[in-house]
Amino acid sequence: MKHMQLKILIPAIVFSVLIVSFSVNFVNAESVPDWVKNNALWYGQGIISEAEFLNAIKFLIEEGVIVLESGVISSENLNAEILIPNGNALSSNTAFYLPLNLEVPVGATVTWANEDLVAHNIQSQDEAGKVTDIFNSPPLDTGDRFEFTFEESGTYSYHCSWHPWRVGLVTVK
Repeated sequence: MKHMQLKILIPAIVFSVLIVSFSVNFVNAESVPDWVKNNALWYGQGIISEAEFLNAIKFLIEEGVIVLESGVISSENLNAEILIPNGNALSSNTAFYLPLNLEVPVGATVTWANEDLVAHNIQSQDEAGKVTDIFNSPPLDTGDRFEFTFEESGTYSYHCSWHPWRVGLVTVK
């Protein structure tokens, strides 16, 4: 059962990164080639192996077709922002958290800003996807902001409990 969940989770995460990369670079979700979408689908269905799927993604990254951008801030500036863009509530939309993985130094304050037309919340979660009490926001209406200062290094996962397909990371070094 866990292997099957992992087999579904890996292509979903990689496909999410692909969509974000293409949408950031071309600002048009329709620019994601059908063969990329099909590879994610085929991997999820067990038609192609994990190695074949990951090699295709690796090729796209090495050739510069996919440019992975990570939000990184320096120790000189300890403030960073993650946007919740308009359309984030729709599971079919490419409006993920921007950036999807924010890298900050210890002591940085991260602010989530809701630019979506619907309310969201920010819920820290453990490796199993269960909500933890590290940081949890109240409902964030359009224009609302939530701040948290990261005092320890580590990788912190979060999601919106109303739209749990929307996940993000804050990596504190």
